[in-house]
Amino acid sequence: MQHKVVSREEWTEARKALLVKEKALTRARDALNRERLELPWVKVDKNYVFDSPGGKKSLADLFDGRSQLIVKHFMLGPDWQEGCVGCSFGADHLGGPLTHLTHHDITIVTVSRAPLAKIEAYRKRMGWDFPWVSSANNDFNFDYHVSFTPQEIASKKAYYNYQTTDVGIDELPGFSVFYKNEQGEIFHTYSTFARGSEAMSNSFAYMDIAPLGRNEPPGGNFSAWARRHDSYQDDGRTRPAKAGKHDCCD
Repeated sequence: MQHKVVSREEWTEARKALLVKEKALTRARDALNRERLELPWVKVDKNYVFDSPGGKKSLADLFDGRSQLIVKHFMLGPDWQEGCVGCSFGADHLGGPLTHLTHHDITIVTVSRAPLAKIEAYRKRMGWDFPWVSSANNDFNFDYHVSFTPQEIASKKAYYNYQTTDVGIDELPGFSVFYKNEQGEIFHTYSTFARGSEAMSNSFAYMDIAPLGRNEPPGGNFSAWARRHDSYQDDGRTRPAKAGKHDCCD
């Protein structure tokens, strides 16, 4: 894209015009957040038991004494050799906020369908220390529509992101949110999938104010540039390559 080079005065006028739209978006986001808080809840009656480094844990245990639980659905299936690139990118953003969130009555836990040993090996490789449990022995991933059976994949009719679609893969990303009251009752309050997860990865926010933006091929293609953080083969000055394809997400 070619950019005009103008005087400071002309730039300021253009910037102020854009600021009006930015403020409108901020207010619209605030209004949307209020609507999200007003969503109805669904009581969780099913007993889910997860495998964790500390032993078996119920869904209630995952709250770790807090009333709010955010689950990151991480794409690492039983037969996968390593975690999804996009989920790994997102997981790199978890460490910083954890201290602030845990002091705000919010627990974040990552859940994958891979066996615990495979999760722990990948966690060690990536140097992460956030809570991560396995749902290999329960239906949690299927019930919250981020894992899919061979039959669903073959029929090209799986339920994901609130519609029936051709998922083409056995795992997809998302976040699900829960609340536990003083009586120990658990409620499902929110889930978001696909690009609904972008807001939790603030690298995008930095890219979006950089001169070249996300610098992706036309139509957007995250896989054109993103890699697992231990897999960038360069000196830290990479420019996005042509659109590529990862083993787990496009």
